Amino acid sequence: MVTTAAIGRAWATCDVGVNAAANSMTLLFLAPLIWITAAIPWVILHGTLGRRHRRTALIAGLLFTLWFAWFLVTWLGMPDDYPTPLCPANVPPWWPRFIPA
Repeated sequence: MVTTAAIGRAWATCDVGVNAAANSMTLLFLAPLIWITAAIPWVILHGTLGRRHRRTALIAGLLFTLWFAWFLVTWLGMPDDYPTPLCPANVPPWWPRFIPA
């Protein structure tokens, strides 16, 4: 849900899309798909690695989740082909500088 909220906030800040209702419907449609895609690696890790090496499975799952959240926010939340005067280089002003976009 953090990923969906970050994408929505980036869209709102950079004025992406038609209006807030259209963006909300898009995010409402994407939320279950994002959740399922993020949950599948956890199920696979638990079934394969989690039985013998729980700590390794937990660390791998957390690393994947962080990478996946970053990927979705930078891929969906900051479209490169959408010109906007509000966000220089299509990166919202609140995005941390130490995280590549």
